[in-house]
Order: sequence, then C-alpha cells, then structure tokens
Amino acid sequence: MISRRIIRTKVLQILYAYYSSPERSLVNTEKELFFGINKTYDLYHFLIFLVIDIADYAERRIEIRKNKHQPTREDLNPNTKFIDNKLIQQLRINKQLNSYINNKKLSWINHPELIRELYQLMINSDFYKEYMSDNHTSYAEDLQFVNNIFTEIILLEEYLYEVLEEQSIYWNDDVEFVISMISKTLKRFIKSSDSGQKLMPLYKDREDRNFARDLLRKSIINHDELRGLIKIHSRNWDLERIAFMDILIMQLAVTEFLYFPSIPTKVSLNEYIEISKYYSTEKSKNFINGILDKTLKDLKKTGKINKSGRGLIGEE
Repeated sequence: MISRRIIRTKVLQILYAYYSSPERSLVNTEKELFFGINKTYDLYHFLIFLVIDIADYAERRIEIRKNKHQPTREDLNPNTKFIDNKLIQQLRINKQLNSYINNKKLSWINHPELIRELYQLMINSDFYKEYMSDNHTSYAEDLQFVNNIFTEIILLEEYLYEVLEEQSIYWNDDVEFVISMISKTLKRFIKSSDSGQKLMPLYKDREDRNFARDLLRKSIINHDELRGLIKIHSRNWDLERIAFMDILIMQLAVTEFLYFPSIPTKVSLNEYIEISKYYSTEKSKNFINGILDKTLKDLKKTGKINKSGRGLIGEE
C-alpha cells in the first residue's frame, strides 16, 4: 500500500509543478496528484508481472534446447526448479494480478531485450546458482528466491529504469518503494495460497487518501500564512535565494504542524527531513531542520499547535 512518506513525496512533486505553471488550477492539480498515485499502483502490479515473464523466457529457452538437432543429455533433462517455483506459479494464477494487468493493458511484450538482460543477470548471480544446485525444495526457499530477484536484480538494473522512463514520467522515482511493497506482499503468501490471494490495496484506508487530498489543498489554500512563517524564521536569509524545493518542503511540514491535529509534530518533522535527503543537498537538509525547529518552537510558544488523539503525549 502507498505509505504516508510516498504520499508526502507525491504532494511535494505536484506542488512543485503547480507553482511552476503559469496556469494554476487546484482542481486539476488534485486530479494530477491522484493520477500520479494511481500510476505507482500500476507499477506495483507491472513489476510483479515481470518475474512471471522472466520465468516464461526461461521455459522457452528450455524448450528450444530440447528441440535442438542434437540435444545434449543436459538439454533433454533440464533443471526446472526455477520455472517450477511455487510462488511464481501462485502469482501466475492470481486473479487480482491478472485482472489488473489486463484492465490496464500492461505488458512487457515490447521489451524482450529487458527480459533477456534480467534473465542473464539472474542466472549469473550467486543466489541463483545456489538455489538451482540445491536438490531440496521448500516453499520458504522459493519465496526467498523470488524476493531476491526483485531486490538484487530488478531493483539494480539500470536498463529497467530507462524502459520505465520511456513509458511513464511517474515511475522512476517509485521503483525502490514499489519493490519494498512487493517484498511485503510476497510475505503474505503461504504454501496454500490460491488464485484469490489478496495483493496490497492502494491505500491502507480512506484516511490515507484523504490525507493526500487535504495536504495538497491546505498547503495551497494557506500559502500566504505558511510562506510568511517560513520568512519570519529564516530572517537572516533572502527567501528569494533559498532553493525553491527547500521552501516547498518546509511549507508542507508547517502545513502538518498547523492543520493536521492527529499527526505528531515529531513525525512531520522527521518525515520532511528524510524527504529533504533525496530532494535537497546536505546543506539544505541542515538548513531545513534548523528553520523548521525554530518555527515549531515559536508555534508551540504562541499556542498555535493543537494536537489531539493517540500518540500525541508530549506535544505540549
């Protein structure tokens, strides 16, 4: 499921596009935000399906070798442990996966060179050689092997990123997160899982979807107040010379401080500092941390922070 951090990152990206556009429409920007989040869910299913295509490619190679003019003993008696992998078989018949892939018309058919490259990387890996050489077969071993394909092959293959970039501008930044989603999904499978095994939902609950919408709306609607607070607490800096992305990160953090009573300020602060590591420089991260810390202390001092709910002890 889409994590709160990914939601925050998506809002940050769409907010950057909003302020960079001469024509600003909150309605259209909100639609663009949810379109981007849904594209992440597309990628989740698309990458799961990729491991099935790799297995299909491996099976075709076995059949080709069997039908050679003069097949060797090894050609006629191939090691089928990979193509017989129990988890891959479960994914192959999964109703939710197949329905989603078919409805969205997602396919790797136009990228046979990628499938071939991933296959070659896989068979040359140590974990593949170890897996195939072990005559013992267990479901746990099959599951771990598939997880290794995602974390040690697919995640690290630069050519995959090139292919994804050609298909969607939304995908490249999402691969690492999506593969972490896939790893969690695989752990939900058990030996007896059938075609009805559930994959992860897009959102944990409706509250997460509302969080995405409200974070975007409140940040834009309260723009003047939020920027004013940032300006006050960065008075030794020329706001015009502060990196635009840094300002947006701080704007979103202060939005959560003020307008999301159920989210602890410490959580908001830590989340945006983490996000700044990817979207700002090392110096920016320290700068953002300093400004947000001063802003938060001032807001608490003036009684503008009103938090309530579970996990909020110590907010005073």
